[in-house]
Amino acid sequence: MMTDIEIAQSVKLKPIQEIGEKLGLLEDELELYGKYKAKINDAAFHRLQDKPNGKLVLVTAINPTPAGEGKTTTTAGLGQAMAKIGKNAVIALREPSLGPVFGIKGGAAGGGWAQVLPMEDINLHFTGDMHAITSANNLCCAMLDNHMQQGNPLGIDPRRILIKRCLDMNDRALRNVIVGLGGKINGVPREDNFCITVASEVMAILCLAKDMPDLKKRLGNILIAYDYQGKPVYARDIGAQGAMAALLRDAVNPNLVQTIEGTPAIMHGGPFANIAHGCNSVRATRLALKLADYCITEAGFGSDLGAEKFMDIKCRMAGLAPDCVVVVATARALKYNGGVQKAELAAENIEALKKGIVNLKAHVENMGKFGVPVVVAINRFGTDTAGEIQVIDDCCKELGVSYALSEVFGKGGEGGMDLAETVCKVIEETAGKTRFAPIYPDEGPVEEKIEAVAKKIYGAGQVNFTNQALKSLKEVKALGGDNMPVCIAKTQYSLSDDPALLGRPEGFGITIRDLKLSAGAGFVVAYAGDIMTMPGLPKAPAAEKIDVDDNSVIHGLF
Repeated sequence: MMTDIEIAQSVKLKPIQEIGEKLGLLEDELELYGKYKAKINDAAFHRLQDKPNGKLVLVTAINPTPAGEGKTTTTAGLGQAMAKIGKNAVIALREPSLGPVFGIKGGAAGGGWAQVLPMEDINLHFTGDMHAITSANNLCCAMLDNHMQQGNPLGIDPRRILIKRCLDMNDRALRNVIVGLGGKINGVPREDNFCITVASEVMAILCLAKDMPDLKKRLGNILIAYDYQGKPVYARDIGAQGAMAALLRDAVNPNLVQTIEGTPAIMHGGPFANIAHGCNSVRATRLALKLADYCITEAGFGSDLGAEKFMDIKCRMAGLAPDCVVVVATARALKYNGGVQKAELAAENIEALKKGIVNLKAHVENMGKFGVPVVVAINRFGTDTAGEIQVIDDCCKELGVSYALSEVFGKGGEGGMDLAETVCKVIEETAGKTRFAPIYPDEGPVEEKIEAVAKKIYGAGQVNFTNQALKSLKEVKALGGDNMPVCIAKTQYSLSDDPALLGRPEGFGITIRDLKLSAGAGFVVAYAGDIMTMPGLPKAPAAEKIDVDDNSVIHGLF
């Protein structure tokens, strides 16, 4: 059986200009990065701004398990399948982070015969967006430390610096560090922290900014510290926003690539959904809606994380409304939720599936609370039995939602044609009847917004705030946090904040241990449970298997 990278390397790519032409992009609207990658510049946005939008399809999933769900694979395959049934569609994805690529989770370009190419480039340096974000963030940090070194005219309190340095790599040793050692010439000694690049506020800003002026304004609004009097200090106060925007000048433009079948794909931005808002950029989604009749995008991890934030943060800020939500699940993952160990998932186990399918029910019902029609996509494995498929069929009928089997991993677009037909049919049948709305209103106390998500989406019985969280809550509210949406950072493995609670736990308590105002991004981050913004590498990282041969061909990349 061929690996993902072997499949990808067996495909003859089309020149990126040809992909652009298929989308109706003009030659001058593409900035080429070699033969098979390009950025789409502002000229395309200006030319297409008055064109009607296509239909917006969001792909999400149940809570992730070691068995895998295949959300990105389904998204890529659905885009390919749309072409097979004669629809004009483009997929809009996030860019991978090097952390998972060299860690354990893997890349973010799909798998099997439903991939986005060139997968090696996409999963490694791509067009340099991650590096630009890292540099812009760290420039702000360097300017802040230099401000204190050069007399500290703003009176910045080194004990109350909020912005973290970042690195696009899993490196637990950088979670807590001390900088400025080595004498007066080397800076002001203080405790510092690193987060992974995709968790940085600069990443969130890039993904939510509508254009360069908006980007620069948001960068200036980053709350970086407090002074000795307890007053806020923003990035604009140290004059950092202009240089940061200059570093992001190219990164702000979406990237154009292609699927394994030569259908168009736009990839841009890459915030994690467990520690950030988990969606690709607003610019990429808006552009895709102008370029095709169907824009198929995804949100990270389960619907309790990425999809909720897509609805409550991205759609709210960008004025978007999805026409359909696809919830991806596998029989294997549902059996895992029912208590079956990973090594035994290939065997039929109807009782475990019936027990674990409550997780699928929760996600389908939650998406319905936003007033959007739902389609279930069952990512089919060869070990799935007729009896197990029947259990899922019965569940979907009970929920009153359509579902389709998807075999895009092994068959590409052909294996997703039923899913594509089902999605199109549901969109047509519900056109003009949907009433999309976020789960909480625009304005109102931060704590009420957190409770709305915790109780309505997670199924929590109560929300508990630690003393530190209550202290931070006062500061957040004093700076206008009640006017912003909330971005809850929690484990992706459970609807709760405890990764061990599988299935559909009920009545549990969610603990908010701290809050942070991301004034530039325009939301409040609430940290639930024990969640890290700088992951660590596993005992046997994927990096150990990755190599490049004498002909510069990469091997072992999934």
